[in-house]
Amino acid sequence: MKIAVVGTGYVGLVTGSCFADLGNQVTCVDVDRRKIAELKRGICPIFEPGLEEIIRRNRNQRLFFTTDLAKAVQNSDLVFIAVSTPPGKKGEVDITNVKAVARGIAKSINRYKIIINKSTVPIGMGDIVTQIIIKHGPKDVSFDVVSNPEFLREGSAVADLLRPERVVIGATRRNAAQKVAELYKPLRSPVLITDLKSAEMIKYASNAFLATKISFINEIADLCDKVGADVLQVTKGMSYDSRIGGQFLNPGLGFGGSCFPKDVSALVQIGKSSGFKFRILPEVLAINQGQRRFFLETVRKTVGKVRGKTLAVWGLSFKPNTDDMREAPSLTILPALTAAGARLRVYDPVSIPKAKALFKKVKFCKTPYEAAQGADAVLLLTEWNEFKQVDFQKLKSMVRQPILVDGRNMYDPQEMAERGFVYRGMGRGEVATF
Repeated sequence: MKIAVVGTGYVGLVTGSCFADLGNQVTCVDVDRRKIAELKRGICPIFEPGLEEIIRRNRNQRLFFTTDLAKAVQNSDLVFIAVSTPPGKKGEVDITNVKAVARGIAKSINRYKIIINKSTVPIGMGDIVTQIIIKHGPKDVSFDVVSNPEFLREGSAVADLLRPERVVIGATRRNAAQKVAELYKPLRSPVLITDLKSAEMIKYASNAFLATKISFINEIADLCDKVGADVLQVTKGMSYDSRIGGQFLNPGLGFGGSCFPKDVSALVQIGKSSGFKFRILPEVLAINQGQRRFFLETVRKTVGKVRGKTLAVWGLSFKPNTDDMREAPSLTILPALTAAGARLRVYDPVSIPKAKALFKKVKFCKTPYEAAQGADAVLLLTEWNEFKQVDFQKLKSMVRQPILVDGRNMYDPQEMAERGFVYRGMGRGEVATF
């Protein structure tokens, strides 16, 4: 198929590149001329495992990049809208970019098209896009608007698109939905066809539920810390129940990134605008922010006053395998520590270029050991794989005090004690020896 993808952020770039890799002719469009110039040279603007290889393999053959929206639309059969929908001041969804793209499509449309909302948009956005194109487009050209929400996780987005657990397509006409479904046919994944608004709601409901699981287990972790239980043993026992499962029961610093915080806040605002008041979701957000404060309090209890002390920070991105800093716990934790007078030495495998624009009072290091040199404690904020293979004997010889505060429960408390470290996790309590 001939496809245009408008927007080259995580969703648009992964979507366009992977569909090109499946044999389609794809043109990715963006207003950022510098980004497009880099993509034309095969340079990926984001860190996403496997993505740069796909871009280089397909560029100038099946994958093209341009700033010319009109030409891309006119030469395509399917047009994906994959631009950002950032949160407003009250958590509402800013749909300015989607509206602008819809107007651009309307002015460029020259024959029947299927316009596909891939951006995460408020319920009813499909109708809004339809009305924009009717208002600004030619009267003699037909089109359909379809909702095809994305379920891509940063760090595994390529795998998620090529091996999806489900594909959701919402439309007012089944023929349009089936045409989009053909695009996913090679992936052999379940396809659910719904009405437009149900498809839009599925995206929000899914993310809000997963965020709720994370906040729930973090509350349990906080209680475990007080009563002396080990939350990882608790989650293991829970996960054997098929009704519960183990996914997203990972206690720690809470969720971050561009999806969960934004989508939960958006759903709360969507409820308000519809005359409905959520009771659970505001608490989900409050608990999530509370985990950062809980971690800082754990640091103070373990290290004592941090003023004048050197702290090593391992990990800055909101999760491993991405350089995304949006809503990362580090954005709250590092400024709080520097404001309290701590000297910070930080390391992250890929996020430091972005982090340099965000943190001014820290020392950026090239290895986790360099960050730990002379430190009064090591703080782990992101569970990168390389931190699993730390030489703790070497680490102990480098730090001023063998203290490790683990915000992701990456290490075993008993093993850390045997290695001579004072260890504090999130909800680990006083772990018994069996």
